[in-house]
Amino acid sequence: IACMFFSSLIAATIISFTGVIGFIGLVAPHITRLIVGNDYRYLMPLSGLTGAILLLTADTFARTVFQPSELPLSIMTSFIGIPFFVYILITRKRNYF
Repeated sequence: IACMFFSSLIAATIISFTGVIGFIGLVAPHITRLIVGNDYRYLMPLSGLTGAILLLTADTFARTVFQPSELPLSIMTSFIGIPFFVYILITRKRNYF
């Protein structure tokens, strides 16, 4: 329990300094693991590619939703990341608790 507490504290500290765009670095490996599996030969490079695609998609969507103005990119990454982590918590609750 202490290890999980300190891990989440460290992750929250990093996100608070780097912003929500760094949140993609936490979401992309989980999405890739759902698609590819646990083979790290494919997971590591595809996680970077997935993160780049997610950020590019969020940026493009943030620029084109309200055409005369732009939404902040952090709002779009939050719309991607928060529901995904809630989904992970709901589906894997029995494995963690």
